[in-house]
Amino acid sequence: MPDQETYRRRSARVVLVDEAGRVLLLKSHTDPDAPDRGHDWSTPGGGVEEGETLAEAAARELFEETGLSVTSEALGSPVAQTSGHADLGWAEGLFQDVFFHLRVRDHQVDTGGQEEHEARHHAGHRWWTVEELTVGAEAVRPSGLGDLVADLLAGRVPAEPRRLPWHH
Repeated sequence: MPDQETYRRRSARVVLVDEAGRVLLLKSHTDPDAPDRGHDWSTPGGGVEEGETLAEAAARELFEETGLSVTSEALGSPVAQTSGHADLGWAEGLFQDVFFHLRVRDHQVDTGGQEEHEARHHAGHRWWTVEELTVGAEAVRPSGLGDLVADLLAGRVPAEPRRLPWHH
């Protein structure tokens, strides 16, 4: 696995699961100027800023994107990761997404803290069941999220972050 300096961008994300066993996903337009070009669904999270740990970045991004405030310690250790090459238009190179897991009783999503570029792409949010994640009717990132959530709900937390397929 490459070291952190090799990555063009590292992201920290949160698999947020409510008491009903549903996972929160955020809907993003691929191109906000052309919504008909499609969208995808992904877990809350984003880029790690200089000087932040992965868990600190995940906690900050969770608050910005959903209004849920937690400590980095509450997120524990990463449960999954994925990496690969992508050309996103604004950046090209090797990217890495690291995923943490958090259970909550419930949460009313507040997207008011999103940064301008996040708000521009944001197209909604929804709590998904494991069954909905595995049907594949919508573009959900990362690939394999349904199986990961099923294992987490069953108490099967990986000792080392599970490697998920790259999604770009």
